[in-house]
Amino acid sequence: MVRSRNCARNHRDALPVSRLIPRRIIVSTFLRSFLIQGSWNYHTMLGSGFAFSMLPTLRRVFGSNGAELDEAVARHLEHFNAHPYMANLALGAAMRLEAEGSDADTVRRLKAAVRSPLGGLGDALVWAAWLPGVAVGALALYWLGAPAGVVVTAFLVTYNVGHLGLRAWCLSAGLRAGRELGGVLVKADLSRWTARLRPVVVGLLGVMVGGVVGADGGLAESGLPWVFLAGAGFVAGLVGGHKAWRPAAALTVAAIAAVASLGVLR
Repeated sequence: MVRSRNCARNHRDALPVSRLIPRRIIVSTFLRSFLIQGSWNYHTMLGSGFAFSMLPTLRRVFGSNGAELDEAVARHLEHFNAHPYMANLALGAAMRLEAEGSDADTVRRLKAAVRSPLGGLGDALVWAAWLPGVAVGALALYWLGAPAGVVVTAFLVTYNVGHLGLRAWCLSAGLRAGRELGGVLVKADLSRWTARLRPVVVGLLGVMVGGVVGADGGLAESGLPWVFLAGAGFVAGLVGGHKAWRPAAALTVAAIAAVASLGVLR
């Protein structure tokens, strides 16, 4: 009996994702994942949102009612914390494991193993690189004379193309990987992409500083001390910013504070 169950599970392991989980369930899960922080709390963190996102898969595997479904939902309601975009990797992998009939401990161990790496990688890539970079790029456009509507549209389109693409890739990669999720993270090497983005952020900050100094109504009209402070701030960020905590985020906060101060002082 045990051997027959193992053979059945191995057969399911070999099936493509489309055979294990219908596309409509994948789409439903992806849409639900946007609410993964909707019931965030200090006890389970993203646990409630994770279970909510898993419901379509769990209902397919265990049916709409019954003790097995209740147990499956309960184990996904347990504590889970990760970056809200990167959590889709764990979500996709958990969907595959449940569809393959993996035991509860296997699902729990996978989620526990990846939650910290997904949190650290996501924070560095999104909050400390992508978001600040897009924000600085939009500010640079503004100080170079672009209309406000163009600036807002450029920010929203660029940021959302990146963040939606990351969410979709994470869910798809998790579904394909299943229990091999660790190998996917190693192969993706997301920390390399973070390292590539940081110099781009610094470069965009330099463009923005040039705009703040030279544009009509910019710092050049406020006197040399402001020009000197802007240049000194940029050089300090360029030379020592990489040593700061979340350097791109720190640079962005400093830049926005400088622009806001200019507006107040003028």
